[in-house]
Formats: sequence, C-alpha cells, structure tokens
Amino acid sequence: MLGNKYEGQVCSIARSLELIGERWTLLIIRDAFLGIRRFDDFQRSLGIARNVLQGRLERLIEAGIIERRRYQEHPERFEYRLTEMGIDLWPVVLSLLHWGDKHLAPDGPPMLIEHRDCGGRVNDRRICEECGALVGPRDVKPVRAEPVAAAP
Repeated sequence: MLGNKYEGQVCSIARSLELIGERWTLLIIRDAFLGIRRFDDFQRSLGIARNVLQGRLERLIEAGIIERRRYQEHPERFEYRLTEMGIDLWPVVLSLLHWGDKHLAPDGPPMLIEHRDCGGRVNDRRICEECGALVGPRDVKPVRAEPVAAAP
C-alpha cells in the first residue's frame, strides 16, 4: 500500500499531497466550493462511507482548510465551510477541472464555470472569456453543461 507521508522530501508539492492528495479529500473540497455545507449532503453527494467522511473532515479542520460552524443548537448541528486557506485551493481545483475536461472527458465537460457578473465561461487561467475579468471563487457559479449531441 502506498503511504501518504513523503518523509525526507523537502518539497511543497509533497507536503501538499500529504494533506490534500487523497481522492476523497479533494472531492470534499470540490463539493465545498459547489456550496455543500452539511455532513449528510457531503455524504449523499459523494457516496462516501460516513466514517471515512468524518475522518477526512476532521483532518481538514485540523489542518485549517475547513471550519466547523454550529448552525442549530437543539439538536446541535454543524456545517462545514472553507477557510481562507481552503479558498486558496480554488486555482488548484479549477486547474484539475480544466485538465480533466481537456484530457478525460470525451463527451465534453460535465460542468462549466461561469462568471456571475456576465455569464461568461471561465478558462483555466481564471479569466472570464466574455469580459476578460480575473475571477475568484466568489465570482463564479457552476453550471451543468449541455450534453454534446452525437453526429448524425
């Protein structure tokens, strides 16, 4: 089994992978960017075992990427939100999305990222292709892509 520690590696990529390199972790972060906040919603979206989800969320909280906030007192309920450290992962998530669309989506991208202000599509450099604005995660919205029609 491949370990998740890169001891002896003096490398920021290795350090980052120790924290966010596991597949469920990046998918949790993706879903947080898509607006998912509650445990059951993460679990439903990902189809992940509850104990695995709990462990990944705890690790992200401990690392400072996600914070747990109470939204209800009786019964006590919590939501999970990206911190500034987590929001700083947006270029990474967006780059992975575009890379996957380019190389691994033969039927076209399943989701597009649009600029909220003008509706333009956001490219892999975080530039709105319509108005030319450099956009951040709070400036965009995900939109389900239209299926690509098969050629006659």
